[in-house]
Amino acid sequence: MATTSADRILSLDVIRGIAVMGIFSVNIVGMAMIENAYFYPPDYGFDSAADRVMWAINFILVDGKFRSLFSILFGASTILVIERGIAAGKEDWQVHFPRMAALLAFGLIHFYLLWWGDILTNYALVGMVAFFFWRMRPEQLLTSAIIALTLFYIPGMASGSQNLARYEATVPPGASPAQRAEALAALERDLRSTPEEIAQDRARHASPAVHFAATVAEEQTRPFRTVLVYGLETLGMMLLGMAAYKTGFLTGSWPRRRYALVGALCTGASLAYFGTGAVRVLQSNFDPLTFFAWDRFYAGPLHPVAAIGYAALIILAFPHRNAVAVRLAAVGRAAFTNYLGATIIASLLFFESGFGLYGDLSRGEVWLFVPGVWLIMLLWSKPWLDRFRYGPFEWAWRSLSRWRWEPMRKAAPIP
Repeated sequence: MATTSADRILSLDVIRGIAVMGIFSVNIVGMAMIENAYFYPPDYGFDSAADRVMWAINFILVDGKFRSLFSILFGASTILVIERGIAAGKEDWQVHFPRMAALLAFGLIHFYLLWWGDILTNYALVGMVAFFFWRMRPEQLLTSAIIALTLFYIPGMASGSQNLARYEATVPPGASPAQRAEALAALERDLRSTPEEIAQDRARHASPAVHFAATVAEEQTRPFRTVLVYGLETLGMMLLGMAAYKTGFLTGSWPRRRYALVGALCTGASLAYFGTGAVRVLQSNFDPLTFFAWDRFYAGPLHPVAAIGYAALIILAFPHRNAVAVRLAAVGRAAFTNYLGATIIASLLFFESGFGLYGDLSRGEVWLFVPGVWLIMLLWSKPWLDRFRYGPFEWAWRSLSRWRWEPMRKAAPIP
């Protein structure tokens, strides 16, 4: 993520660039609306057909899939950075752990000051565990990844089945359609935020300072608890990325026919599941039993499958350097800055200390900001990296990790 050497791997940078752009198209909902709207769309800002269209597009193509892809790339980059550090004469732990410690600091600042959905803290803490796997052979890494993901998904799916059974039990046996509809409506009312909860959520977005005070008072341990909630999934994704890097999959070393096969099978399976799920959820008008079954309880295992399929298709689409690939790769080289920068832009838009739009827009309206932020990422990243070695936050991360002031500007070419 932080190197500028001539041997950068184009495929890794392009995939990372597309992943960080995709992540923002989902994250913006959590940045612009009350938190529960991110997890249960009907709760807030979900009144028009445009809101449902944007939910369906994100559900089918983006949600969970690009986060998985980003996590997979993080695992691959971990090995890449460690290998380059060893080549420079350092021990692997001397390279890795200072990077994770600095990333942890950035993640905590991001969480406490700006947004509850930070993933950097989780990456830093889980990345410290992933270090102990990086020397494994690809088949060992793949096996470890499957074990970690299985240990995460199977209990989650079992718990989901129990929750669905509990929800279903609220419907009286032999109930008429009208009675069933009333029972589901009552369940939906229970899932919605109260006016007091909505007011409290909006109040904490007065400014970063107010957000910080509220977060420290109410959720000071949340960044660390995320490791207990979905740390196993993150670890599984990182190990999958390490295996994919070591086999040459992520570096573009496989035959194109194999990429086409992986892309078709994995992406096809994802589109079949999430496309069917979107239709079922929309037809049910987001009744809780249908929505949570398709969106939360059983969707997880398809996220890494979709991510691998997307990676294969991206590698197929950009086998060589061209104008588009170079722009996307620059976004990926500055992914850390683009990820944090997107949150900063959202904070300016939605905090009361900025434009004060928090909670005032629907899901569809909020998404209209996404193409503009994508355009900013594409426009600034390449010109900046043409002149400087790193993105601004990449430079800060590297300097903190090495505990020295890293050179920023590229050396002028020798005539």
